[in-house]
Amino acid sequence: MSLSSVLSADAIDSAIKDCQAPDSFCPKKFFQLCGLSKKSPQDVKKVFGILDNDASGFIEEEELKFFLQRFRPGARVLTDKETKAFLNAADDDSDGKIGAEGENICLDDMSFQNADKSEPKRKTVNSFLCGVLISLVRS
Repeated sequence: MSLSSVLSADAIDSAIKDCQAPDSFCPKKFFQLCGLSKKSPQDVKKVFGILDNDASGFIEEEELKFFLQRFRPGARVLTDKETKAFLNAADDDSDGKIGAEGENICLDDMSFQNADKSEPKRKTVNSFLCGVLISLVRS
């Protein structure tokens, strides 16, 4: 599976072009430009699987350096400063890696399970989504 099966090639190109200069990478802006911020949790997990080059279930710092190249071969490598900032923003448990599963947390949905609206519906959101998409994309 390739990233273009989840994201449009034009959106990926736009996101890559926006951060061509060293130290210009901003995860929040990149996720918005490539369209990842509008994708479903299932699509985000697919993207995570593609980015997890060694299929360990985590994206480690070494893999994160090559983040842009996973979107487009030939793209630049993230600088050490960008890599560390990205990891710090997305590593919700400070273990030095970004997990696909991690701790699941529940967020209240604005809809309700029953007619009298006494019990809010709960959504389980993966910590990767919270750590990366919510913190970086929607903040």
